[in-house]
Parts: sequence; C-alpha cells; structure tokens
Amino acid sequence: MPELLAEDGIGDLQRHLVCAQDVARTVGRYALTFRESSGLDGLHVTAKGVQDFVTLVDRRAEEAIRDSLGKAFPEDGFLGEEFGGAASGNGYWVVDPIDGTSNYIRGLRHWGVSIAYVAGGAIRIGVVFDAANDRVYSAIADRGAFRDGIPIRVSQVREPTEALSILGYSRRTDFGDYQATTRRLHEMGIDYRRIGSAAVGLVRVADGIADLYYERHVNIWDVLAGALIAREAGAVVQLPCLPELLTRGGPVIASTPCLAKQLAFLREEAAAECQLLEW
Repeated sequence: MPELLAEDGIGDLQRHLVCAQDVARTVGRYALTFRESSGLDGLHVTAKGVQDFVTLVDRRAEEAIRDSLGKAFPEDGFLGEEFGGAASGNGYWVVDPIDGTSNYIRGLRHWGVSIAYVAGGAIRIGVVFDAANDRVYSAIADRGAFRDGIPIRVSQVREPTEALSILGYSRRTDFGDYQATTRRLHEMGIDYRRIGSAAVGLVRVADGIADLYYERHVNIWDVLAGALIAREAGAVVQLPCLPELLTRGGPVIASTPCLAKQLAFLREEAAAECQLLEW
C-alpha cells in the first residue's frame, strides 16, 4: 500500500488526475468518431504478431496523449505501448492508447484508453476511458475510485454460483492452462466472459459488474490504471512488482474480497509466471 502524500502532494496529483481524465475522454471520443466515420479500411491495420494488431488511430492517440501530458507536465517521463519511452524522472506516465485494439478494429466497443501515473515507486493515478459506455473511471491512490465523479465499490457477492468473472488470455501463456482455469471456475459455479481488454475488465470489477478479473500475462500499460482503480474500489489486487512488470509483464488477479479465499488457487497458478504482491 503506497504511503499517504502530504497535502501539497495531493494537490499536485489532483492536477495530474484532471488532466489525464480530460485527455482520456478526448482521445477516446476521437477514436470512436474516427472508427464510425472511416470504417475498417481507414484504420490502416498492421500486425505486430499473431492476433496482435496496431492501427493508425493507436499511433495518433498515443501521440496526442503524450503531447497533451507533456505540455501540462514537462518534467514527467512517458512510457507508451506503441512508441515506448522511459520510466524515468520523479514521475512518469504509462499509457495504452487503445487497450483492446482487436475489438476496436472489428467495431466491438469493449476497449479503453488507459493512463496511469507512477511516482515514488508506486501507482498514484489511474484513468480508464470506457468506450462501451462513454465513461471515465479514475482513482488517486488512497482516495477511492470513481466513475464520472461518482464513487464506486466492488460487489458483495459471496457465493461462487452467483459470481461473474472476466478472463484474459495471452499467447505468451499455454492455452491448456487457460482451459484448466475456465474448467475450475466452471466447476465452482462461476460464470465467465472474455472481453479482450484488461483495462475494461478491471474497471468492471471496480464497478461491481464483475467479481473477478484474471489474466496470466499482461504488459504494464494494459493493467496499471485499471489495477489501481480496482484496488481503490475495494478489490483484492495481485500483481508483480513494478520493476518486474516493466521488464517482463506478468499475471494480474483482481477480485471482490468476499471471494478472495475461494479464488486463492489462481495465485498458485500465477506463481508459475512470477511472484505476486498484493497491492
């Protein structure tokens, strides 16, 4: 748990937060409008790997986010999925301009703009634009989680047979392991979905819509903002340490506390990837 900042530090974080919210909403709405007006042909899709794509809009969105945040906070570092950067300076931004690009390409609105701010070796700010609902989720460390300014909390579901999980899958991991996880959840009576965006899955847990998000391997830009928002909404969140996430990525688990003990087997599964910390 990050230490509390002095009040002047909170004021500085509030300025960072407001800017990140405005940028995420503006860029997210631009991406929506572009997709609707240009269609698939206008996206200029290229493949980075198997089922791993990038579009013209991903690049434009990241440039716009970097430029806006850089003008507002020129002393901050910047690390983005598409153009890289450095986790340097007293604080730095970690950005995924479109988390869920495959969905975006196909016209599915389960994608988001993910912006996190790290300072003092801890996640301080998380902002996610939820394209499906045109909403902005946000959090400052130790100050709660919000949906368009309205406080949110995780669900109070206690029975697995009433629970809903969202799973992610990475081709960096074994598909048989993914199948084993879905079988275990099925046997417990937990329903599940796969929506294709870690950022959106995590804010669904934060908002009490889902009771679990689990993915065996994510990159730092996919997960940092959503993980903070989920934790600030009361979720039990488990991630590798920041240096591990920066260099290798790793698993993420976020669940309602009411089900955390029954889902402890997920941490055992994820331990094959790397050591997890409870955030």
